[in-house]
Amino acid sequence: MNAAPHIPVMLAEVIDALAITPGERHVDGTFGAGGYTRAMLDKGAAVFAFDRDPNAVLAAPVLPGLTLIERRFSEMEEALGALDALPVDGVTLDIGVSSMQFDQAERGFSVQNDGPLDMRMEQAGLSAAEWLNTADEAEIADVIFRLGEERRSRRIARAIVAARPLARTLELATVVRKSVGYIPGKDKDPAVQVFQAIRIHLNRELEELQDGLEAAERVLAPGGRLAVVTFHSLEDRIVKQFLRDRSGAAPAGSRHLPSTKSRRPSFEAVGKAVRPSAAETAANPRARSATLRVAKRTTAEAWGVSA
Repeated sequence: MNAAPHIPVMLAEVIDALAITPGERHVDGTFGAGGYTRAMLDKGAAVFAFDRDPNAVLAAPVLPGLTLIERRFSEMEEALGALDALPVDGVTLDIGVSSMQFDQAERGFSVQNDGPLDMRMEQAGLSAAEWLNTADEAEIADVIFRLGEERRSRRIARAIVAARPLARTLELATVVRKSVGYIPGKDKDPAVQVFQAIRIHLNRELEELQDGLEAAERVLAPGGRLAVVTFHSLEDRIVKQFLRDRSGAAPAGSRHLPSTKSRRPSFEAVGKAVRPSAAETAANPRARSATLRVAKRTTAEAWGVSA
């Protein structure tokens, strides 16, 4: 644990926001290398840590107060219920890919290291290579445009289809870069956006985030804290909208959009969105795009599944 290759982003800010007191029960929804979990344990909490990646679970140490669960964090209500561990006092979600997953070339997440086109967090289901080699051009373009926010998605998708079959990460990255005339050192690397899009699509990351937020709403005790760290606008938009709706801060409805003002707020915001300090981004460049949002659970009933 002390030599963990993953540096938890805004660790001090997250732990401060959770306001842990000894004996509380906390959920670490994305265990990774256990940075947040270790800090929670140090504060005297019992921690129920989730990770969908079997590698992370296998590498985890046995620690007093830690219950490690190999499941998606969206399934926390069922898992905690089976352990008679409801409700909890805090839920922390660190969204996206861990440093270990990026740094292991064989996982296929990185545009920098050559490896098989995999990108599966759970190491099960459709791989990136299988999807890219079978999906039609329109579907690939749509995923790249929506989830990679890449306006040249059609040109890139056309080049991917023409280059099939694809099997390696650097092979895909080369195809993407050539398709848009990428100039190293001058342009933003388009392969980064394309890899992001494919990864998010295969792992249903945005759907998992929405489901996880709703699960957190159901498992948190009144006064319990929710802390969410996101790394790009697609994720942060979901968290911001969820908390805006659940705190009653969303605009009044119209004849096209139903009002949420009749619902009692299930959360109240705790401060404003937090960004990492200059010192942290200098020490850990992967923190530079992070945003932390925190909210406190009220006594109102959970709203349930979003429309």
